[in-house]
Amino acid sequence: MKACVLGAGSWGTALANVLATNGHDVVIWGRDEAVVNAINKDHLNPRYLPGGALSPLLHATTDFAGAIRDAELVLFSVPSQALPVLVSDASALISQTAVIVHAVKGFTRPNNVRISEHINLVMPNVEKRLAVLSGPSHAEEVVRGMPTTVVIASASQSTAETVQDAFMNAQFRVYTQADVVGVELGGTLKNIIALGVGLTDGLGLGDNTKAALMTRGLAEITRLGVSLGASPLTFSGLAGIGDLIVTCTSNHSRNFRTGRLLATGLALNEALEQIGMAVEGVSTTFAAAELAQTHQVDMPITTALKCVLKGDVTPGAAVRELMQRERSHEMEDVGQRPLTHHWRFS
Repeated sequence: MKACVLGAGSWGTALANVLATNGHDVVIWGRDEAVVNAINKDHLNPRYLPGGALSPLLHATTDFAGAIRDAELVLFSVPSQALPVLVSDASALISQTAVIVHAVKGFTRPNNVRISEHINLVMPNVEKRLAVLSGPSHAEEVVRGMPTTVVIASASQSTAETVQDAFMNAQFRVYTQADVVGVELGGTLKNIIALGVGLTDGLGLGDNTKAALMTRGLAEITRLGVSLGASPLTFSGLAGIGDLIVTCTSNHSRNFRTGRLLATGLALNEALEQIGMAVEGVSTTFAAAELAQTHQVDMPITTALKCVLKGDVTPGAAVRELMQRERSHEMEDVGQRPLTHHWRFS
């Protein structure tokens, strides 16, 4: 299969390397000539994946149209804020039969549209050829061949299985799913909670606090997800609790590290400057808070984090406010929706 990966950051590079390792004809497109040259000449991406050896079969280019030309699989792996322009530029170049995959974890702003929704709006009639890749997977570990499991979600079983076959190998196990909304939202919303767990880590609040934040965070992720059409069961799987765990407990997580920096008293712009790469949880927090208000979904952790990011309250004050909320019952009515996400066509 001829595959094109748009985005030479850490995740795009790691996924392109999986495809190349599997024997596909892969070209990865990036804007930075230094990154492209390092991939081609040294089989490394020191800017985004220092120390990760890449397949010598992986080719990189700055030629956007040339990368997409004749590709049978096109993967978008860029920060969410860069996606709209990229999709617009690519729409006329992508073959009418190509499978399209995205591995972007965020919303398009300011309308808070899911990534697959945006792609469908710009490129009509691609729903059956479109898939979402998500799950607990740090690029730094994928590129080193550490055992990893992810999920491919698509409205088409055939498309999901085509992408599954393209990526799956002994180190990279791929499951399929029909719940595109749930898989997409699980991978997106967990970044909010990772910011919060990073804050508590930076404040030295201990494991009890982290466990509580992750568990209650999953509850509000599920509430919003179900209100937007997802199956509650998806959030108990790899794209839900699996991705939440890995993002909230690892130093590879930019969102976790950003939260920890904010707890030291740094302003948001200072923390982001230290991270030096996209931190999707920041814009996602604002998007989710707006969606929660629109759909009348209770998301206290997200709301508190939004106030911290805006500088309206300190991290410590936000924790105190969350702990002193009015008493409530633990089991929300989020699991009553029947499982309706199954494939109707292939």
